[in-house]
Amino acid sequence: MTYTAQGKISQEALLEEYLPAVRRQALSLQVRLPAGVDLDDLIQAGTLGLLDALGRFDPNAGTAFLPFANARIRGAMIDELRSRDWLPRSVRRRARELDGVMHQLAQELGRPPQEREVAQALGISLQDYQQLLGDINNGFLLPYEEVVVEDGEPEDSAPQSRTPFGALLEGERRQQLTEAIDALPEREKLLMGLYYQEELNLKEIGAVLGVSESRVCQLHSQAISRLRTRLVDGD
Repeated sequence: MTYTAQGKISQEALLEEYLPAVRRQALSLQVRLPAGVDLDDLIQAGTLGLLDALGRFDPNAGTAFLPFANARIRGAMIDELRSRDWLPRSVRRRARELDGVMHQLAQELGRPPQEREVAQALGISLQDYQQLLGDINNGFLLPYEEVVVEDGEPEDSAPQSRTPFGALLEGERRQQLTEAIDALPEREKLLMGLYYQEELNLKEIGAVLGVSESRVCQLHSQAISRLRTRLVDGD
């Protein structure tokens, strides 16, 4: 910890010391987001989070600064992403329509509907349906966290080794979410595990599944729609 001549913590020195941590978090987050997300925007938001941490940190509280700051940095980046209106109204409307169709088919069939079944129910071609999934995915930057948004971000005191997936599963909807994941088709279940537990990026997941990055985005959107509708059922 850096102190001034008067024995106080030097915020300027701390800011310079921990700016690399902001960049590391921004890079880690960027590789898991759509290509349109600018790294500098994440760094700027994260820097604001770092400044907030500097203002709030109490060195006498017995907490190390870096874990405290990391939570604030990541939280600021996520707040920035959530504040943006990524989806046009038409795509949002179609996303809601997709959720409704997915819900209805799952109830009628007693199993997760296949892509062709969903496309047919929507009255569009399979190709147009997959294009819709891709469009929707570009708006759900952190979709799993949006699904269970009331669980929120990890607390400042939370262990830093937790993955976003692990933090979500500690919320009150843990059992419900776990059951929803287990009900996913095997490939989508694997995709979600690779993305949220293993924290692989889209390219790496595509290599595991033997599909393109765009196909990973499509499957991801479809899995999110299944989870959203199943979680609504469980409310």
